[in-house]
Amino acid sequence: MNTNANTHPLSPELEALARKRVNARMGFFTHAGVYAVVITGLNLLAFSQGKVWSLWPTAGWGFGLLMHGLGVFGLGPGSALRERLLQRERKRLSGH
Repeated sequence: MNTNANTHPLSPELEALARKRVNARMGFFTHAGVYAVVITGLNLLAFSQGKVWSLWPTAGWGFGLLMHGLGVFGLGPGSALRERLLQRERKRLSGH
């Protein structure tokens, strides 16, 4: 375990949340890396044959990667936008 002097101990709940968020981000980066390698290969294969069929898997999988990215960085649990909206709704419901 890293005992860096700059780290602050967190409650078990916050530690679990931090790990969940980092795992989600790492999952996205892994997904993006696999996408880049596979799509590059498919495009090289298709274009070497003078074809453009690889544009369909590029677009389809790219859309899936975009949705994954939005879930992790934009609209997913713990995202900044979601947290702001949640705080606003809590404030509205509490009458403040």
